Amino acid sequence: MAPAVEIVGVSKRFRLFNEKFTSLKERLIHFGKIPYEDFWALRDIDIVVQPGETVGLLGHNGSGKSTLLKCVAGILQPTLGEIRIRGRMAALLELGAGFHPDLSGRENVFLNASLLGVSRREVQRKFDDIVAFAELEPHIDQQVKYYSSGMYVRLGFAVAVNMEPDVLLIDEVLAVGDELFQRKCIDRIRLFQREGRTIVFVTHSVDQVRQICDRAVVLDRGEMVACDAPGPAIRTYREHLLQRQEYAEAQRLGLTEAVEGEEAADQGAPQADERVNVFSQEAKRNLQVRIVSVKFDYPECGERPYVVSGEPLAINIAYQASRPITDLVVGVAVYDMEGRLLFGWNTETMGVSLGVVNGAGEISFNIASLPLLDGTYPVTIGIHSRDEGTVYDWREQRDSFEVMSRSRSAGVLELQVEVKVRREEPGAEEPGAEGVA
Repeated sequence: MAPAVEIVGVSKRFRLFNEKFTSLKERLIHFGKIPYEDFWALRDIDIVVQPGETVGLLGHNGSGKSTLLKCVAGILQPTLGEIRIRGRMAALLELGAGFHPDLSGRENVFLNASLLGVSRREVQRKFDDIVAFAELEPHIDQQVKYYSSGMYVRLGFAVAVNMEPDVLLIDEVLAVGDELFQRKCIDRIRLFQREGRTIVFVTHSVDQVRQICDRAVVLDRGEMVACDAPGPAIRTYREHLLQRQEYAEAQRLGLTEAVEGEEAADQGAPQADERVNVFSQEAKRNLQVRIVSVKFDYPECGERPYVVSGEPLAINIAYQASRPITDLVVGVAVYDMEGRLLFGWNTETMGVSLGVVNGAGEISFNIASLPLLDGTYPVTIGIHSRDEGTVYDWREQRDSFEVMSRSRSAGVLELQVEVKVRREEPGAEEPGAEGVA
């Protein structure tokens, strides 16, 4: 089967004009040429998305995610490379895209749908469904310039999904909607997935990537650094965010070596190898706490490589601090294999003060009775400051533990449930029956 989306060797260059010549004299002196610098927002991106696949795009602000999606949508033309789309495409790229502020919501539905190549007759047939999904019945004949940001998003998303596209492009607009509308959007996306439609999804929410994506692509300064399953891709994304934060902190403290020349000016940060050299020297002495190891201790398991539901479990985190730190917080989050957060704790919310942390140490989270059913459960470990402004180290679902259950219960959690039955039948001598699950 042919791919739904093919991105082959795509690069996108923008010209940054640092000076503007407004007078005729200045233009004559410079022969009409305005000096500029080349900025490559994308470099050699290769992605193949199969029909029915959902792919997420992750990356820090300015990494090129939205630029890539606009190239796929045809709004921008790549400087190099080729993009091929098979089937009808709908794009929800930014707040208010495709809407005219002086037109009513009703008129903008027809305008937006026409941009997607949908006939007026088809829009009329689906108009009531669009308005109902957007929940804008009382306001559909008002000018959209009076709409709130949430109303913009609801109407734009409603138009896009009701046109039944083969390929749907979404760029970080669902974060504007309220929680109930976001849930409705996720439900519609899951319906699309069951129908075999293709989705390319830009977001900063790693939880949404875990929930709905089959794969995730991580971009950093216009380059693709990972294309993998959601778990490994999110780990790479977190690591790159941490590296950028470490570099920014080292720059603030004056610990990085001066880098001269145009290359440093263009990129704004050293390459990966240079970062390693910088942080292997002086920067480790400042705001550095490393997770050395994560081990699971099953006190009642002996040599068993798993824990049985209801048994205790200890999560032991060994760390190494390079200097005294007084505001350390350690957190643990447990997920299921579909990436859904089950529960989590940290020392701050539990009211545990770690005092002054320096050198090597270990922190244990002890669960008296593990309330989980059969499965493998990935664990994320995070170490950050009390105000969450500094992330010292992060270990994104690299570790996991196994659970076996003797129960026949369905779901994820094993709860102690007591059942009581009482009968009041004529001639019945027994009051009822009891059972415990």
